[in-house]
Amino acid sequence: MGEALQERRGAVPLPRSCCHPRGAARGHAELAGCKMTLASTTLAPSVAQAFFCLLLCIPWGSSCPPSCQCTERAGAKAVLCSSRHLEEIPKDIPRDVVFLKLDANSITRIPGNAFRHLSHLEEIDLSRNAIEKIDGAAFRGVAAGLRSLDLSGNRIRSIPKEALLALNAKLRLANNPWHCECALQEVLWEARLDLDSVQDITCHTAPREEYVGKPLLQVLDAGVNLCGVRQRTTDVAMLVTMFAWFAMVVVYVVCYVRHNREDSCRHGHYLRALPGAPAHAETTSTAL
Repeated sequence: MGEALQERRGAVPLPRSCCHPRGAARGHAELAGCKMTLASTTLAPSVAQAFFCLLLCIPWGSSCPPSCQCTERAGAKAVLCSSRHLEEIPKDIPRDVVFLKLDANSITRIPGNAFRHLSHLEEIDLSRNAIEKIDGAAFRGVAAGLRSLDLSGNRIRSIPKEALLALNAKLRLANNPWHCECALQEVLWEARLDLDSVQDITCHTAPREEYVGKPLLQVLDAGVNLCGVRQRTTDVAMLVTMFAWFAMVVVYVVCYVRHNREDSCRHGHYLRALPGAPAHAETTSTAL
């Protein structure tokens, strides 16, 4: 299409790499060649033609993050960003990536919609990072196609259950300092966990000291219901709050009655002290 446009307008034909069938040059060297060809042509093309051909030279969707390596694995695109000292998820990951390796970096959080534009994504490896926080919408847009998600070896203490329960992927959550609570219990029962690593999901902290240091699966197999513990804790807190309010009301009523009694006594003394009205003061005092 690009060549036909040039021939109709009488311009010097561009190299075929500038008008690649996929609409992108195959590399940065060919991109530079395209620009040099446009600059050196003796018949200056129109502004619209030059802009159109430059658009064809730009490698839309095929660029690779500068700190990563893009390759093919089993006929599908793989982006390898392992051990690259990354502190966040790269923004310019190719849209057609299927396998994404971000392990052994310094990533601390997974924001919402971090992978939404990667609709072909099937495997994500985020192991051995420093992840502490995961947004509830972190994996929105890839939940249906994702087959494997590795979050092992991070600093995750808790995770929004909505971030994982919508996934069909096999999860690896081992070797994190988990706080064993109801949300983690629900993830363990409802999500597709990797059976080889489930025993390494250990309670770093827990509602009861006796659970600390034990595998979560062992705690639950002993009949412990962490969601029940949370409910009982909530009930106790409500009872304590209600008792505190009741005590405050009682104290207020007692203080109010005592204050009124003191005011009445002072008023009676005042009336008795008035000259010429001892009988009235006595009657008033007697009535009080």
